[in-house]
Amino acid sequence: MKYLMLLIIVLIANGLIGCDLGAESPQGFNLPAGNNDEGKLVLVKYKCLACHTINGLEPASDLIDNADFSIVLGGKSSQVKTYADLLTSVINPSHKFARGYKLDSIQTDGVSKMTIYNDVMTVTELINLVTFLQSNYQLIPYKRNDYQSYGY
Repeated sequence: MKYLMLLIIVLIANGLIGCDLGAESPQGFNLPAGNNDEGKLVLVKYKCLACHTINGLEPASDLIDNADFSIVLGGKSSQVKTYADLLTSVINPSHKFARGYKLDSIQTDGVSKMTIYNDVMTVTELINLVTFLQSNYQLIPYKRNDYQSYGY
């Protein structure tokens, strides 16, 4: 009961803090719907498969195969890959680094090795790309172990 009350207090506090972000608030932020098929074309156009893999897509033969730098996109995940997370990963790749990879293969001095496409890619291309990427993630339920189900 004590933990439930603490959880409720934390959730309420987070809700109150989130309401007071002022100009930094994401409230009202809404992009138009993207096109999945067009997003796939954007992935190919900007040669994303040179450094990323996505189930069902093969990189063009002229792309360099670098196993150390092949970041997996899509697939099964126990965490929701939100539109905002994916959008941020494209426009600010140094914001958060992919887990499970050697840091020196994906970043240098805290800066992602990913090409910054902000001045090249159109907003429509970005929207379509993120729509396509999000459609390739499958949310799987978090599996509790026996230890967790007994409330320890």
